[in-house]
Amino acid sequence: MSMLVAEISQPGPPGVLRWVSRARPEPGLGEVLLRVRAFGINRPDILQRKGLYPPPPGASDIPGLEVCADVVGGDLAESALRSGQRVCALLTGGGYAEYCVAPAGQCLPVPEGLSDAEAAALPETFFTVWHNAFERGALKPGELILVQGGSSGIGTVAIQLAHALGSRVWATAGSEAKCQACLALGAERAINYRTQDFVEQVREHTSGRGVDVILDMVAGDYVAREMACLAEDGRLVVIAVQGGTAAAFDAALLMRRRLSITGSTLRARSVEFKSRLAEALRKNVWPLLESGRVRPQIHAVLPAEQIAQAHAMMEGGQHIGKIVLTWS
Repeated sequence: MSMLVAEISQPGPPGVLRWVSRARPEPGLGEVLLRVRAFGINRPDILQRKGLYPPPPGASDIPGLEVCADVVGGDLAESALRSGQRVCALLTGGGYAEYCVAPAGQCLPVPEGLSDAEAAALPETFFTVWHNAFERGALKPGELILVQGGSSGIGTVAIQLAHALGSRVWATAGSEAKCQACLALGAERAINYRTQDFVEQVREHTSGRGVDVILDMVAGDYVAREMACLAEDGRLVVIAVQGGTAAAFDAALLMRRRLSITGSTLRARSVEFKSRLAEALRKNVWPLLESGRVRPQIHAVLPAEQIAQAHAMMEGGQHIGKIVLTWS
């Protein structure tokens, strides 16, 4: 049977995305077939479209890392999933389609009360934030985290989760409107990086102590500046390199203040690793979503046929939270 998919006809601007007919994928061992209700747009999709981020070996060439979908079939015997169940799923690709396959362990039941669009906005950002801020960054209640790009999909999740779990949160954003959005989500201070120096702001408002954790999506020359505003035993966690991959820093400062620099990417990690993250989210985060203490922030919901417009919207940089597409 056939389905519609949005494929990248060639590397380039949003217009290179085109809708074509392809055969439905076949689920393998440990996988389920999903009928997609809605799918999220993420920065890696933009990079893949431009030819800068090829899918890992064995992954679909179709973009799309997260969906809300109905379980249609597949290998359900060893999982808690059932046919017809509405789930959200983390993918290595293939989400821009009417149907996709996903490892059963990377599928989670949709939290009660969430729409299809909200559910589709969960996997990529929540998996990423949980692993990087709370596992790699070891953020603890009472500690202070600085979230760079606080109005992004990742940023809005990081602010809410850190606040809900008892940490203090500061954020940076690129406009006053975005700063206000960060404050509304639980940040106690929002720094407009276009008009303020975040290093000076951190030093001034922590009396020189610094912050315990920084979640960084920039890298490049931000690394040295971020190290300068980390507290003793502080942790810098890099999850994107929008400012470049090369970074120089003061190694003596690293040693004197016992700082740690870490980072990760999620897409190429094993099914076992992602399934473990899914279980951690279900235990620690899903109750926050079901109680309403944490909520995915949706900037726009568009029909699937407007995929090129959705990519252009993300690249325009004016969005706050997630951009999601739905099948009618």
